[in-house]
Amino acid sequence: MKYKITLQLDDNGIFIAECPALPGCISQGRTRTEAVENIRDAIQGYLGSLKKHHEPIPPPIDEEVIEVHA
Repeated sequence: MKYKITLQLDDNGIFIAECPALPGCISQGRTRTEAVENIRDAIQGYLGSLKKHHEPIPPPIDEEVIEVHA
């Protein structure tokens, strides 16, 4: 499965990664690469927990990025 994530740099220079399709699935890292690796692990753990408890797995959110000129 493929899930979209968001990445934001916080005030302390830490990358925060979140998976909008999986509420509460958030991780972080000192670098962008580390944050992506950590959120991948978090997503796998989240999905594993859902399966273990026979909960439905949410479908990925379909998103698009658009450019606007201000």
